[in-house]
Parts: sequence; C-alpha cells; structure tokens
Amino acid sequence: MTLFLISLLITFLSVTVSAQTGTRVPTPPDDITKWTNKTIMWFGPHQDDESSSLGTLSLLKANGNKIIMVWYTTGNKGSRDLEMTSERLAQIRKTESEKACGEMGITPENSTFICLGYDDGMLEYVPQKELCEQVCRLIRKYRPDAVISMDPGSSSMKWHKTDHRMSAFLTLDAARAAAYHLYFPNQRIVDGLQPFTVTDYLFYSTSESNYDVDITSVSAKKIRSRAWYVSQFGEGNFKYVGPEPDKEKLKKLLDVNAEKISKNEKINEKFRRVTESMSF
Repeated sequence: MTLFLISLLITFLSVTVSAQTGTRVPTPPDDITKWTNKTIMWFGPHQDDESSSLGTLSLLKANGNKIIMVWYTTGNKGSRDLEMTSERLAQIRKTESEKACGEMGITPENSTFICLGYDDGMLEYVPQKELCEQVCRLIRKYRPDAVISMDPGSSSMKWHKTDHRMSAFLTLDAARAAAYHLYFPNQRIVDGLQPFTVTDYLFYSTSESNYDVDITSVSAKKIRSRAWYVSQFGEGNFKYVGPEPDKEKLKKLLDVNAEKISKNEKINEKFRRVTESMSF
C-alpha cells in the first residue's frame, strides 16, 4: 500500500512540475474549429504557401480568432516569364496573396500581415541567427496559442526546395528559443518581451498527417482563393497573363467541388499536429 501511494505521489508531482516548467507533456488535441479569442501565427516561405492552410485560417478568423501571417520572402524569383523582373514579381505576388487571403476573409485590415522581405530562394544563405532572432521576437510579441508552419519533421522535407526547408526548421528553432530568457536576452531587457512557450503546432506540407480540418463549408471560397495566384500556377508562370483569374478553369474546379459535396464527400486540410512544448 505504501509503495502504491508513493507511486501515485511521484506521478502527480511529475505532471505538476512538467506543467509548470513547460516541458514535454502531450495533451489530447481539441477541435480547433471551435476556438474563439485565440491568437494563431502562420509562417511560410512564399506568397502562395498559405493556400495549404487558408481553409483552416478562414474558419478560425470567422470565429473571432486573431490571425498573424508571416512570410519569409517576397516571392520575387519564381517566374519563368523572361520579361518579368524581380521588382515587378514581388509586387504581383504581394497583391495575389492579399487577394487570395481576402477571399477567405483575412485581410491586412482585420489581421496582421508581416513580410520579412528576404529574396526568394535565398533563405539558406541568410545568417540563421539573424532569422531565428527575428522570428523569436515575433513569437514573444504575439504569444500565439498555436503556430502553423511547414513540417520540419516530414520525411520528405529534406528534398524540398531550400526556402521550404529553412522556413520549417527556423520557425521551430525560433519557437524553442522564445521559451528561454537567455536566448536573445535584449528582447527582454530592452523591449520587455517575456519568454513564451508555444504548446500547439499544426505542420502543413506534411507526409505524416495526423489531424484533419474539415473545410467543406469554405471549400468553394478556397478554390476561388487559389485562382488568384495567376503568376504562380499554370501558364501564368511561363507568361504572366494576370491579374484576373482564368474564369473558365475556375468554373470547372467549382463544379467538381460542388459535385463532391453533393456526394457528401468531405474536403479536408491535413496537418501533423503536435500538442506539446517542443522547447526541450
């Protein structure tokens, strides 16, 4: 009996201490589509990568949650149009991204849009400490209930293009650093930004998904949203034909989506969700 009581006490203390220190304590995942009054930070390398999560972000925004969108680059290189310039492409990508997000109810007016301003394809050549410090600062400033990012643990990530790899790894590295006051201490000493531990991650672009978000109710809006990436998807990447989407192609995609819904098919966005502190 004594041994049993000691065992219970050790278990209780272990859970309590872990909760206080923010160490690795998994919690059962809840339904994020029911969230209200929370802060969600999305991170991605380019202006189109948000399309993987816009259905989920739209549902969260509609419920009154705060959305912070962070892009690492300006997307200013990825065009095969020989008449395109980097400067023009960066502005086109910004406009396309804002229109795509706007279709889903997320705008610079009702949410926070941040672009760190690096060149497309060059994240691997930026000093990693510089990037980590910037993102750490943002996480400490906004103190998100959840971080949405490319999956740094996906078995295929190492084969992804450089910006995808770097954004995935750096976002998680910065989130880990944000939990400890001795990383980038001037953020606390000078700016008053206190340590913060992220305990809920939703990783997109993953081959190891374990969490689906049903976006059926906003799936038609998402199709219209994706159509705005004229300079990136399809023929527009070879010869820019924007800014208006291809209406004929859009109608076909909407018809296919409507048929799926009529057959009671669910439209999901897939994530690898980790509901624990990764700061260990």
